[in-house]
This record gives sequence, C-alpha cells and structure tokens, in this order.
Amino acid sequence: MTTPARKRELGRGERVLPGVWRLRLPLPWPGIPHVNAWAVAAGSGIVLFDCGMHEPGSLAHLERALAMVNLRLDSVRLLVCTHAHADHYGQAATIVERTGCQLWMHPNHGHASRAATDPQAWLEQRLEIARQSGVSAEALRRYAQERKSADTGIAAYVEPDRDLVEGVTVATDLGDWHVVETPGHAPSHVCLFQPERRLLISGDHLLGRIALFFDYGFTPDPVGEFLESLEKVEDLDARLCLAGHGRAFTDVRAHVHGNRKLVAERVQRVLDAISVDPLTVVEIVPHVYGQAATALTAAWWIQETACYLQHLEMTGRASRAASGRSGVERWSAIP
Repeated sequence: MTTPARKRELGRGERVLPGVWRLRLPLPWPGIPHVNAWAVAAGSGIVLFDCGMHEPGSLAHLERALAMVNLRLDSVRLLVCTHAHADHYGQAATIVERTGCQLWMHPNHGHASRAATDPQAWLEQRLEIARQSGVSAEALRRYAQERKSADTGIAAYVEPDRDLVEGVTVATDLGDWHVVETPGHAPSHVCLFQPERRLLISGDHLLGRIALFFDYGFTPDPVGEFLESLEKVEDLDARLCLAGHGRAFTDVRAHVHGNRKLVAERVQRVLDAISVDPLTVVEIVPHVYGQAATALTAAWWIQETACYLQHLEMTGRASRAASGRSGVERWSAIP
C-alpha cells in the first residue's frame, strides 16, 4: 500500500501578545513541519526574528502569515536571526533585498555561509565525517548523489550588518531585547531576552517539545557549550518562551531541566556502549536511540552521537583510534 503524501502546511500568523506575532512557516522536512518567525512591533514597522527556509513558494508563505495579522513584508525594519541554520536564516537575502532592512546575526556563522558559498567543500566535509563514523561506501555514494541535486535552503549568502554578541540590544515597542550567546545547537546561536516582561526568544535552544541537535565539526565541544548555555538561560528566569518550533510556553525552567536530563541520559548510553567494546559512531547510534539510523535520521543522529563522543573525549571519559588504512574511528571508554 502506498503511504499518502504528507499535506504541506500554509504560512499562518497569530497574535501571541499585544505587539508580538507568531509567523508559522512550513518546512519540507519529515517530523519538522514548520518553523516560527516572530514579529515584534517597533515604531512604524516590526523587527522580524528569524525568517524561514528558502524554497519555491516560501516567500509567499511568509507574506501570507504576515497578512493574517495585518502586517506586510515591507513592515520589516530589521531582521534578527537567532542562528544561521537554513530554516531560520534561509530567506534573509531575499528579505534584505526586498525591504532594504539590516540583518543582525552572530559572527560565528561559518557553518552556514560555507554551505551557501562553497557547497562542494561543505559536502566533502560532511562525507568525511560520515566515512570516519563508519557509514558504508554505498550509503556515502547515495548521499553524495542526493546532495548534489538538493537545495541548501538558503536563498543566497548575505553578510550581517551587525554582530549579535552580548552587550547588543534590539529596540522594540516592548522594550530592549538583550542578546544572550547560547552556542551548542549551532555555533552562531543566540537567544534574545526582554527583562522587564521576562520574554525569551529562544530559537532552537529551547523548543516547544524537547529535542536535541548539535552541529558537529565546527567547535571542540557543542554538547558542553549547550549545557553551559542552558545554565545562562535558566538564570534569566523567563516567564514566556517564544521558541523556534512549536507553541510559546511558560514552563521555561522545566524545559531547561528536561533538556539537561535528556543530554545526560544520551551521554550515559554512549558511555555504556563503548565500555564493552570499541565501536564506530554508526554502531553506537542504536544504543542511543533504540534503533539503527535510517535514510531520514542518519545525518541527524550521527552528528548528535559524534558530539556526545566529543564531549566524553573533552571530559576525559572516552578516546578514539583510527582503524588501519580505512581511517574509520572506533571509540572506547577510559576506565
């Protein structure tokens, strides 16, 4: 029996607070049907926090979501990206060109700019990581073929006009939003905090449902960075979180604790697996997630598992060794 195709969503807008609107934009990824952009009133227009992924028809979905809350694309006075992943930054170049607004983003955005400006080098790096992780030659060949015809999800690379680093504030009608650097999910990740109203724009640092992803290969310890970032966000004592995916939520501290708990559980599963025999990343994945990676989950799970191993290595609990001529890495626990 043929599985029916998933019906794609349409862009939708809704008011969450006076002067704050959620713009729910569709994504093509199984299991991640949408991403949120947030519009916040600012003088005669809005500040747009994140902007969705670039693909055919994506700008029309953004314009539809804006129109549902009586806003227009040319209402955008400033675009602020929480991080440089395609679903949060992908339409930035188009919006900047259409509106003339500035783009503000963290300067450590090489993980995205490389994919947009030199996709071949980016692909070769991804393939090498997968090869070292124990992915078969046939699976690598299929992945390379698929990626050659795939879009990056980024309209074009556009350089930020201002670096989003701590000390920078974003002015809106609701007050100033303070930049909180929160690497881990991505090297470029920041959250924005409005202290008087205790509002947090969290990007993908905290989500409506607890889910983890870390960019591998750009910083020494993304998992350690994420755990430190959780502490910073917990100390803010936010009362309402405007997340990059899912609905806004008030139990911010519970989400912080839930993320911390899930990281600890998965790190322990990795450590338990490599305490028996030296294993490749691919061999470790089923111990972490309860099943082997599939074509849909492989890229996500391999990167995430590799980051747990990197964290164990940085904290002195695991070591790696390349196997012979193949260079495939096997990991062992340090007693």
